Amino acid sequence: MREIKILTENKKVGFDYDILEKYRAGIILTGQEVKSIKLGRANIKSAFVVLRGEEVFLVGCNVPPYQPNNLNKEYLPERARKLLLHKEEIKELIGKQKQKGLTLKPLLVYTLKGKVKLEFALAKNKKKSDKREKIKKREVNREMRRAFKA
Repeated sequence: MREIKILTENKKVGFDYDILEKYRAGIILTGQEVKSIKLGRANIKSAFVVLRGEEVFLVGCNVPPYQPNNLNKEYLPERARKLLLHKEEIKELIGKQKQKGLTLKPLLVYTLKGKVKLEFALAKNKKKSDKREKIKKREVNREMRRAFKA
């Protein structure tokens, strides 16, 4: 059995986007970043995945320094971090992202066999009306459950 430990989760993606496909990638990190992420201090809420040529990067992910007192002057908490994917997966992503309205959003940062991994999704932005419908359905279901309990 694989030991997966979720370190950071982006719960808002499921509400704001329709998830079409999920991908898993390794992240190129420094030692200080790995330690900080394993403490659960990474923030991927405003992050997104970008394709530059035939490379894939995680942009906007904030990883605060592991030890702020021993901070390296060149340390950038929001630097672009390269993702490790197979060439076939990258070519597939390039083809799919060319479709209008599709973006790549990070879902999870987790460890698998001691390695830090990122799960991201090919997603389509939801309309406000879809979000409102989902909220209404959730409220109706809550009220029904309360009525059955009473």
